[in-house]
Amino acid sequence: MNKQIKKHAKNILMILAGAFIFSLGINYFAVPNKLGEGGFTGIALLVHYLFGLSPGLVIFTLNIPLYFIGYKVFGKQTLIYTIIGTNAVSFFLWLTEGWGDPLPGDLLLAALYTGVLVGVGLGLIFRTGGTTGGVDIIARLAQKYLDWSIGRTFMVFDFVVIALSAFHIGREKAMYTLVAVFVGARVVDFVVEGLNAAKGVTIISNSAAAISERITKEMNRGVTLLKGKGAYTGTEKEVLFVVLSRPELPRLKHLVHSVDPYAFVTVHDVRDVLGEGFTYEKESPEGA
Repeated sequence: MNKQIKKHAKNILMILAGAFIFSLGINYFAVPNKLGEGGFTGIALLVHYLFGLSPGLVIFTLNIPLYFIGYKVFGKQTLIYTIIGTNAVSFFLWLTEGWGDPLPGDLLLAALYTGVLVGVGLGLIFRTGGTTGGVDIIARLAQKYLDWSIGRTFMVFDFVVIALSAFHIGREKAMYTLVAVFVGARVVDFVVEGLNAAKGVTIISNSAAAISERITKEMNRGVTLLKGKGAYTGTEKEVLFVVLSRPELPRLKHLVHSVDPYAFVTVHDVRDVLGEGFTYEKESPEGA
């Protein structure tokens, strides 16, 4: 029970941190420079520019009907996290109103910082399994049923809202807003999927056993042995696959080269890693 309470407390703190960072991006960079945004936030900003209403209040009001959709699709826990996220965003948008100053002649910088902060904030919230309502819920629906990335769904909806906002904020600022949204979408995907990014290494060598033994003993990393066969020679070989952190990569390359200078090694990015040695402590140096 204590572990569950600690987990929920940690998630709520992350949601609050994400909501604050998101709100800071909007009120410190977007609003002072009269940039738009996508989704419900973009609608709230447009209403704010036209009628002076608080974006936080508009976002809160627009999200009330979506609470029911969130409950039916995601269940009680996600609904609770969504309510916390939405209320936190509304509160922090109100709290941070007027914090920023315009950056005359440097709208690109304002757009970039808006995108980074908004992306980090939303990404932290999504990492907990929560949302801030609005397009966030639609994005999670698209991810669940259409296998779309969250960032991709945001781009589609954001483009529509920004196109409408262009009639008020102007074509130039609408284009800078697109830059902010694009950066934000990429940052969201990175935070959601890439906080535990690592390197995956495939090794083809005639000395697979020796390399595997040294990786296991000297680097304390698990190694998976796969059966392979050369298409041209027909020779059967063992293929090694190992996942490790980026700082460990040079050491692995040196180790492989010292055993077999002719080994064929490929390295590729791993977006997210769950398991022993990454998200919890190693218990043994057994093969993966």
